[in-house]
Amino acid sequence: MERFVDAAPGVRLWTEDRGAADASPLLLIMGAQASGMGWPDALVDLLAARHRVIRYDHRDTGRSTWAFDQRPYPIRELADDALAVLDGLGVERAHVVGLSMGGLLTQLLVADHPERLLSATLIGTSALSEAPYVRPDGTRIPPGRLPGIAPRVLEMWSRPVADLGPEAEVERRVEHWRVLGGDQLPFDAEYFRALERKIIEHTGHYDAGTAHGRADASGLDRTALLATASVPTLVISAPAEPVFPPPHPDHLAQVIPGSRLVEIPGMGHALPPAVHAPLADAILGHTSGPGGS
Repeated sequence: MERFVDAAPGVRLWTEDRGAADASPLLLIMGAQASGMGWPDALVDLLAARHRVIRYDHRDTGRSTWAFDQRPYPIRELADDALAVLDGLGVERAHVVGLSMGGLLTQLLVADHPERLLSATLIGTSALSEAPYVRPDGTRIPPGRLPGIAPRVLEMWSRPVADLGPEAEVERRVEHWRVLGGDQLPFDAEYFRALERKIIEHTGHYDAGTAHGRADASGLDRTALLATASVPTLVISAPAEPVFPPPHPDHLAQVIPGSRLVEIPGMGHALPPAVHAPLADAILGHTSGPGGS
């Protein structure tokens, strides 16, 4: 079922939920500049076998309000949007799964609104904490010295985006996924081409959004609150991750007490078909634990 919810004055968010209406809610939070349609249907359906799965378009993506230039907002306000989605759909508490920027937003929810979460799953993100990473040999590494974004990703992100028409924009996005996917799984360009065409059809235009990259990213540190967090948390480790490569997942699992760390073989910073089943298994295994499913 699709519907819109009001998140703030002048801001409406597109939402969709699948699965039994009386099943335990599971909210999917996508990454920066990514529509909720970036969560592949096949993965959503695997999760919907056990949950009422909710996905939505961030502001300035998909069918939600595009108005950053008129009403700029900080990144942290997007976490409030996630709560607005739950409120608008009548959900008191939910399992929450966040990818990339969605993982940052999920950490904000873990820290600031733990009463709204049954569990959290963090994918392809870094810790909102200044606590050092402690290596197995006891060496303490400040977060700022952990491995950074791969040069090939930074180079792609530095390129200006020209409007050369819808098909050229699809191909640009496909190459983006090729780089984000890492180098351990075969890349299926046609799969991502079909995904992006569906996203463009859903959105109604092929404009490349830039709002989240321009939004204020201050005020995100949650070192103390994450260190005392009580939300059952799963951290997904992706060995081919080019944005937040290992040991970022290990650091994140250290930052949030009691976290479980699960590696998805071959995974990078993308959701190709090869990772759908193992990722769904990991998430469903987690949501069937503390907090209930």
